[in-house]
Amino acid sequence: MFEVYRKEVMFGGRKLIFETGKIARQANGAVMVTYGGTSVLCTAVASKSKNDADFFPLTVNYQEKAFAAGKIPGGFFKREGRPTEKETLVCRLIDRPIRPLFHKNFKNETQIIATVLEYDFENDPDIVAIIAASAALTISGLPFMGPLGACRVGWDGKKYQLNPKIDEYDNQKLDLVVAGTTEGVLMVESEAQELNEKIMLGAVDFGHKEMKVVINAIIELAEVAAKEPIEIEDNIPEEKEYNKIVKKFSGEFEKAYKIKEKSERVNAIDLIKEDILNKFDEDVNTNLLSSVIKKTESDVVRTSVIKTKKRIDGRDNKTVRKIVAEVGTLPRSHGSALFTRGETQALVVTTLGSSQDTQIIDGLNGDSKEHFMLHYNFPPYSVGEAGRVGSPGRREIGHGKLAWRAIHPLLPTVEEFPYTVRIVSEITESNGSSSMATVCGTSLALMDAGVPIKKPIAGIAMGLIKEKDKFVVLSDILGDEDHLGDMDFKVAGTKDGITSLQMDIKITSITSEIMKIALDQALEGRKYILAEMKKAISKTRSNLAENAPKIKVMKIKTEKIKEIIGPSGKVIKGICENTNSKIDIDDSGVLKVASPNDESLDKALKMINDIIVEPEMGVIYNGKVVKTVDFGAFVNFLGNRDGLVHISELQDQRTEKTTDVCKEGDEVKVKVIGFDDRGKVKLSIKRVNQETGEDLDN
Repeated sequence: MFEVYRKEVMFGGRKLIFETGKIARQANGAVMVTYGGTSVLCTAVASKSKNDADFFPLTVNYQEKAFAAGKIPGGFFKREGRPTEKETLVCRLIDRPIRPLFHKNFKNETQIIATVLEYDFENDPDIVAIIAASAALTISGLPFMGPLGACRVGWDGKKYQLNPKIDEYDNQKLDLVVAGTTEGVLMVESEAQELNEKIMLGAVDFGHKEMKVVINAIIELAEVAAKEPIEIEDNIPEEKEYNKIVKKFSGEFEKAYKIKEKSERVNAIDLIKEDILNKFDEDVNTNLLSSVIKKTESDVVRTSVIKTKKRIDGRDNKTVRKIVAEVGTLPRSHGSALFTRGETQALVVTTLGSSQDTQIIDGLNGDSKEHFMLHYNFPPYSVGEAGRVGSPGRREIGHGKLAWRAIHPLLPTVEEFPYTVRIVSEITESNGSSSMATVCGTSLALMDAGVPIKKPIAGIAMGLIKEKDKFVVLSDILGDEDHLGDMDFKVAGTKDGITSLQMDIKITSITSEIMKIALDQALEGRKYILAEMKKAISKTRSNLAENAPKIKVMKIKTEKIKEIIGPSGKVIKGICENTNSKIDIDDSGVLKVASPNDESLDKALKMINDIIVEPEMGVIYNGKVVKTVDFGAFVNFLGNRDGLVHISELQDQRTEKTTDVCKEGDEVKVKVIGFDDRGKVKLSIKRVNQETGEDLDN
């Protein structure tokens, strides 16, 4: 019934198994890839009819099934819902390297679905999913110029490690994902702890070399399992005619692309496009025409850069746009910054919260808490458009995570800074590299808020124009240079090293030589940006904002936890309500108090101290008589703690009745004179001068 094809190779010391022919046989391509004990099924399906769109309608879906980890999903419905942030990021991780490898004339709607079926808690499914997508496409018969391989590279300070296991991540100074073909690299994604350019480039080269075993395995699988390739129309009849007419407007496009101001340039280009459209009758294929126009625009811009080394806005290939940085933009926020680079602008705000504000992440590895959140928003007005505003899309999530990776290595630990930190970056203008503007703005906003980051961080986006053997690497690219160029290479870090890399290319691969040039230029640009940022704020503020929550961390004895919580949480609830504070206490006795101001904090700490403090022998305390009995008086001191003043300790002379000396409600001074067998406190009134508080025993 089944015609199963299987291929096994060793990859990073573990078996990598490809299997096809048994599951999802109606898809164009379907491959189950198993790495260690983690299995991902990936399918590739394309519609049979061509789409008229002027873009390639590719959709990638990555799904982590709870059953893969032996879990039942949380929530009311107990089933998988909308994609998690991790799933969205892996979708992008798969999409970015495979998209450039499709034939340029292939416009059929295509869907890749990668489903995690088994998870061994050791091998991250993301790398397995990229490899599975490459294999499924390679055997599908679709016009995919692969295969590609992928791997994760770690660096422990001495050597590179191929596909480190999840429990080894904490020991790595680098987490880098690289994908590429035999010829070169297509995609890089990384977080690093201030590593220099040499180490980062070495990691990419190491990963590219090691992944070739995967590429060869997919080729061998395809030799026995691949379907017949579908035919692609290389020459569309109307395209030649369209090209002939559009080429006549090349000179006008050249003039338009010399306009430095974005909105003026866009208006000029729109007018040219309108003139071109008027040259055609009503039956024109607008999508094909749009593609031809885009190709002409691309040729104009690229040729100009290659020949003259001058860019759209008149800069040379290394110059960074003018930068204006300021902090304290929103005085009532805990920290804020406005970072402007050319026509790209980010308004970034820091908000500080308590441990109760942490983000709980439900993943295959179980629940985890995140104390640092970075949310990136890209409203349509930032590019002068009217559009839908709703839940964050893949772009927003991806750009936010990139900035998060850039900042995360320089943050203080929770022990050093016991706050939950949320960053919101509102992109208010955009003309290239808003994610890197977010990195710069975040660094400034954190310093403005008094968050003790180790060093300022900046980011820059590098571009590439490549024609045959000629190429130019561009620093701080514009939106048009990203749109019409061959590479978007984002580099973030401090003056001393890189904290994050992200690279996407539109050509089939780039060489190590190009990457080295890009990294060296990025270092120059990064140092310039940091110098401009320093003009706004040179170091982290020593004090938090007045309206920031005040947090105190203390360690108490574990046996005191029950007393602070009280029966059914009555005591801790009472403290929170009376002081408007939030209290968090863990099983080890680490207690955190978060209050809106110093007054509330002091009040909460006093109430807590009154509970946890132990009475000391011979020490005098203020107290209140709460009950009188025949044999003495019970006095409340140290908060809710009671002690007994025996009738013989009320006064020096004989006392007939307790009420002769004190009554309920009386304020008294008492001295601790001992403890009984049950730990009850023995107190004395007669040994203390009730007027002065003097110890009469001395």
